[in-house]
Amino acid sequence: MSKVSRRAVLRALASAPAVSVLGAPMIARAAEIELRYGNNLPSSHPLNVRSQEAADRVKEKTGGRVEIKIFPNNQLGGDTDMLSQVRSGGITFFTPSALVIATLVPVAAINAVGFAFADYGQVWKAMDGALGAHVRAAIEKVNLHAFEKIWDNGFRQMTSSAKPIETAKDMAGLKIRVPVSPLSLSMFKALDSAPTSLQFSEVYTSLQTKIVDAQENPLSIIQVAKLYEVQKFCALSNHIWDGFWFVANGRAWKGLPDDVRGIITEAINDAGMKQREDVKALNDSVQADLQAKGLAFNKTNPDSFRAKLREAGFYKEWKEKFGAEAWGLLEKEVGALA
Repeated sequence: MSKVSRRAVLRALASAPAVSVLGAPMIARAAEIELRYGNNLPSSHPLNVRSQEAADRVKEKTGGRVEIKIFPNNQLGGDTDMLSQVRSGGITFFTPSALVIATLVPVAAINAVGFAFADYGQVWKAMDGALGAHVRAAIEKVNLHAFEKIWDNGFRQMTSSAKPIETAKDMAGLKIRVPVSPLSLSMFKALDSAPTSLQFSEVYTSLQTKIVDAQENPLSIIQVAKLYEVQKFCALSNHIWDGFWFVANGRAWKGLPDDVRGIITEAINDAGMKQREDVKALNDSVQADLQAKGLAFNKTNPDSFRAKLREAGFYKEWKEKFGAEAWGLLEKEVGALA
């Protein structure tokens, strides 16, 4: 057997392609198109789980040309910051709740009219139909592209630290955190409470330090954000249904190749439909989990809340603000409100 010198071996290795320990070439190919997506929820939330699946699907379907990088849990700032960034192009995608994007597109808050939807059947019929199309058209006018399927943020419930909330009378003077939303402020003022608008990133510490005594969010958010650690009671009020509009910077979206837009659209809309089912399944089990963690649940009297809102002129006021067309599309699915 011939002997091979150490120098010859090193020379051969130097000229050979780099390989990994598994024998695969160590070639790091950067994506041609890198898109940034920010949101305000923990990575464990169904929104982020399904978003990652959509990102993986886009990368696969484009042969690695397109990579969507996800920044969850307010890594890029609060809702207001990210809304500004997606408008300027600092990020490509953002999933604001309808209440958040309504600070820019007022009619987007129409799905959050207090006690409008009785169940999910009414929600999806409206938001996948004419009302949702009306809102998307308004979003397009501010140079944002909204995908067709709104993602589920769930029916919102109220939690408190001092006492249970059962009827509208229990709202009097209650210091409650609400999103940065004129509609939410108007609704809770009409219920005689003392609402304070805060970014979602500030909710836990504000409850912990008693800046506010109550808040309202879907059960899944209460769970993943661990708000049960700083609240004692949860009223199953279903007072608002809210969703996440998956939006893109308009200029960046229009600048993508047609085939890429098609792949992304299909991936995001399909992921949104799966996320809806995830949230439904999560809500079916989350109440028992929260009860086990010490949160006390009670039912509410929705008729007392609706009566108070009518008496305060809430429905009449927002019918005028949203306009006859949008309000008519809402009432077509849910019945007369005002």
